[in-house]
Amino acid sequence: MKDQKKLKLKVSAIKAGTVIDHIPAQNLFNVITILGLNKIENQITFGTNLESDKLGTKAIIKVSGKFFLDDEINKIALIAPHAKLNIINDYKVTEKRVVEIPNEIQGIVKCFNPKCITNHEAIVTKFTVISKEPTALKCHYCEKITGHEQMQII
Repeated sequence: MKDQKKLKLKVSAIKAGTVIDHIPAQNLFNVITILGLNKIENQITFGTNLESDKLGTKAIIKVSGKFFLDDEINKIALIAPHAKLNIINDYKVTEKRVVEIPNEIQGIVKCFNPKCITNHEAIVTKFTVISKEPTALKCHYCEKITGHEQMQII
């Protein structure tokens, strides 16, 4: 049997933008939705089911020409708590950041309570984070607690 060389897929580097790494593979498309990447015209490259020592499999997203505000990027901490951001300038990593669950969440999670007004009227959901590990969110309107296991991304 001949020796087989390991094949690696090369993805072109970006000149300037953001690379989001260490996304759980199953949450890739939720991250894309939460960040609104499906609505922008920037060049976006993503990969999923990549090998990861920490996660088993992971996903990665490269967004050319886009730099996220902390408030924007911290939204993904609910579903990708170990995500890492690399800020790229002139093809080099100039800054590394980690995500952190913000104290307030708006418009990305559905309230667990079926009787909540946000589930019956066109009202943006709003939660106060009462626990980050495990995640627990208190609804601003009905005051019910939505735990990590009940969490649904809108």
